[in-house]
Amino acid sequence: MKARLANAAWLASCRPEWLRFARAADRLRATQEQLLLQYLRTNARTEYGVQNRFAAIHSVREYQSQVPLTSYTDYEACMRRIGEGVPRVLTAESVRLFEVSSGSASASKLIPYTGRLRSEFHRGIAPWIHNLYTNVPAVQGGTAYWSVTPLIAGKAFTSGGVPIGFESDSAYLGPLGQWLGRTIMAVPDSVKYAADVDAFRYATLFHLLHHPDLCLISVWNPTFLTLLLEPLAKWWASLVEDIGTGCMRPPHAEAPTASRYAPDPALARRLGKLGPAEYGAIWPALAVISCWADGASTPYVRRVAERFPGVMVQGKGLLATETFVSLPLVGVNGGVLAANSHFFEFIDEAGEAHLAHQLAKGRTYSVVITTGGGLYRYRLYDVVEITGHWKELPCLRFVGKEDHISDWFGEKLEEHFVSQALQRVFEAHEMDANFAMLAPEDMRDRAGYVLYVECGAGFDAPNLALAVDAALRSNFHYDYCRKLGQLEPVRIARVKDGVAAYLRACQQRGQKLGNIKPAVLQQTTGWRTLFELQTGSTAARS
Repeated sequence: MKARLANAAWLASCRPEWLRFARAADRLRATQEQLLLQYLRTNARTEYGVQNRFAAIHSVREYQSQVPLTSYTDYEACMRRIGEGVPRVLTAESVRLFEVSSGSASASKLIPYTGRLRSEFHRGIAPWIHNLYTNVPAVQGGTAYWSVTPLIAGKAFTSGGVPIGFESDSAYLGPLGQWLGRTIMAVPDSVKYAADVDAFRYATLFHLLHHPDLCLISVWNPTFLTLLLEPLAKWWASLVEDIGTGCMRPPHAEAPTASRYAPDPALARRLGKLGPAEYGAIWPALAVISCWADGASTPYVRRVAERFPGVMVQGKGLLATETFVSLPLVGVNGGVLAANSHFFEFIDEAGEAHLAHQLAKGRTYSVVITTGGGLYRYRLYDVVEITGHWKELPCLRFVGKEDHISDWFGEKLEEHFVSQALQRVFEAHEMDANFAMLAPEDMRDRAGYVLYVECGAGFDAPNLALAVDAALRSNFHYDYCRKLGQLEPVRIARVKDGVAAYLRACQQRGQKLGNIKPAVLQQTTGWRTLFELQTGSTAARS
């Protein structure tokens, strides 16, 4: 009853944003123009606004002609100044915190979060929740699991005292979402303080097993869920015993910890009659799993669906650290543009910028955003295909990254970053590589990267694997995926005639020989079968 009442309250609170979203769907052009002009008026006296003469801009066309397209490198000096405590650099509103994301030339980048940006995320989340709860009422009847991120690194601050990173994933949900975290969430936020990833997963499973009324699972990457469930079989007996006694003992604990809960012998007996893979019996009320479903996540979301037959698996739409681009609606093909969250532009194959109301079905575009966080005409380098329209709003399907980023599990490795990392490693090892290429290797539910390398004498595969893996882990998201076990350590594959084999492979994949460009990073798997491997291949130790 408590969960049902809390869900009803959340649904009611989301209705105003749903109505605003529905109105925007009937007046897309005016909504977008109004948003842009609000940004310009509000931030006209900031350093960036003065530099780009925001006060003199009165239309979308003037904005596009006067303000250049940008990428993160254009903001690095601004981020340093904000981090030092300088006000009114990008926004008139103060920056509450920085959120970390991966960079291209640098290992990571800091994205400023203002109160307005947080409200813009809410404008996308609330309509999604309203639509989902209204069309799938079964999710209102019980508890939910919104993935809790293990706090592998401690709290951090800039030199000016600006916090780095949200303390909780539920911060994206706003104040009411955080209240819900204390009332209907199946897993408490405290599990993020677990000593290691195994302890985190054990604690999460312990709490999830306490909730046969679990109705909704919301994670980002589908592999987060499959890896969470992977050790359930080996921990099953221990988990059932801990539920019965009320004393949770994570793996490797020498004695019962202080984590004590109310004993539930009845639940323990019920679970003891089930097997660890009987998900439908363990969580009979589960109605919806929400996760990424496009791009590199496609094969993994299919595996989630196979493990939970009869459960609706809904793609999340397109979200990034910087922005909320689209939201899923039940029965709609593709994520619907979050038109009243930010101002959007879309770059076509010829480099021409289009507005949201000008997009054509079947065409692909690169997304450009202007947000309340202080990013102006900012290129996400996310390529989307227009799958249709819901009212006036375009529906988007994420296709991939425009700036050659390999992103199977959220690691976001960019070619320029990988190239510099390998160059540093080769110089440190005094290696002269004739050929070097990093590519993902697909395995069930997880993957790792293989460095295909051709070099002369003195080849030390074990140390090279360790050094390359360490260099890649300077990337925030790659390091995080490694810590969670979503990525295996780097493997080294020594190849013969690497350049020739690479050219042949590209031709076999349909490329013209004269158009083949050398690439130190690949986004596709299957390269191992195309090279002649020599002895000396190995993997870095975890």
